[in-house]
Amino acid sequence: RLRLSVLWGAPMSVLGKPVVRTAVYTRKSSEEGLDQEFNSLDAQHEACSAYIASQRHEGWKLIKKRYDDGGISGGTLERPALKALLADIESGLIDMIVVYKIDRLTRSLSDFAKLIDCLDAKGCSFVSVTQSFNTSSSMGRLTLNVLLSFAQFEREVTAERIRDKIAASKKKGMWMGGMVPWGYKVHSDPKIQSLEICEERSSDIRRVYDLYEELGCLSKVKRSVDKLWPERNWSRGRIHNILINPIYIGKIKHKTEVYEGLHDAIIEHDQFDRVQEQLQKRSVIKRGKHPSRGPSAYLVGKVYDETGDRLTPSRSKKSSGRVIRYYYSNRLISGGADPTGWRLRADMLEGLLSDIIQTRLRESLTQFRLAPQIKPHALVEAKNRL
Repeated sequence: RLRLSVLWGAPMSVLGKPVVRTAVYTRKSSEEGLDQEFNSLDAQHEACSAYIASQRHEGWKLIKKRYDDGGISGGTLERPALKALLADIESGLIDMIVVYKIDRLTRSLSDFAKLIDCLDAKGCSFVSVTQSFNTSSSMGRLTLNVLLSFAQFEREVTAERIRDKIAASKKKGMWMGGMVPWGYKVHSDPKIQSLEICEERSSDIRRVYDLYEELGCLSKVKRSVDKLWPERNWSRGRIHNILINPIYIGKIKHKTEVYEGLHDAIIEHDQFDRVQEQLQKRSVIKRGKHPSRGPSAYLVGKVYDETGDRLTPSRSKKSSGRVIRYYYSNRLISGGADPTGWRLRADMLEGLLSDIIQTRLRESLTQFRLAPQIKPHALVEAKNRL
């Protein structure tokens, strides 16, 4: 006869031991092969399920829900299945986690410390099928830390090797992937790691360069582009990136270095150089130095309206020649009329803030908080200067 009993609220197995609700977590860094009928995640799950079956005498019982993360790196905790697993642990639904290898759970020591704190708080532990250790003992934790150190080292070395390969390939002029620039397409021959000109779009790039040479202003170029291709909605930033991208003269850029590319150029070198010279002449003036802001617009970038919109300095000149400075909500300049926007007199705002600062400094000096080592006569002089 089978008798079920409950001891301190924990379910008991047939053999009289508490049931250990066990979950399997699997992960694969790349998406390669995930579309196969039996992939790496299935192989990991099968191995872990067999291990759990071998521990049936200890009360281990596999839960039905699967936690699989495919195509996600172990260097981050931002994984959907892992988040679901941690949420179920937080809800008290899982007592044990089984993984094929410890690096399937995480490759980062700092992330591992966070996971351990989360598991310990709920009395949950985990086991690796291919690496024998017990996290309940100090020696087991030491072993686990050593394994994780090697896992993190392997991840960092792999990342360095990939970065070095990308740098070496770009130095040879190869295209190393990413968003394909407008006007190009990936080379039709998969053996050639490069780009080729897309005839349907390359004329658009030439048109953008011609427009900038003709108009000399990004805003005007954007308005012209919007009329030519209203469905694209290109921003000024994208147009600027097209104008400064050396890929259109047959070069490949890697960080600060520019190399000769294997692909053909869309724009002539002379035209590209002329455009760069124009852009340099009309480059953005440093903040706080624009003539319209005046020499004393020292609050630029430091004040915002009630909606969080930055206040931008400006000025107006009266018929008498008097110049009045203002601080506007930025949306009034970029987006047009808005009844919620602010328009403040600069002299009044700056004067008010100056008075507030002087009052606070006087209070601090009076209470001897700013400089407790100041001699009394020096303190009086400092207050008088305010």
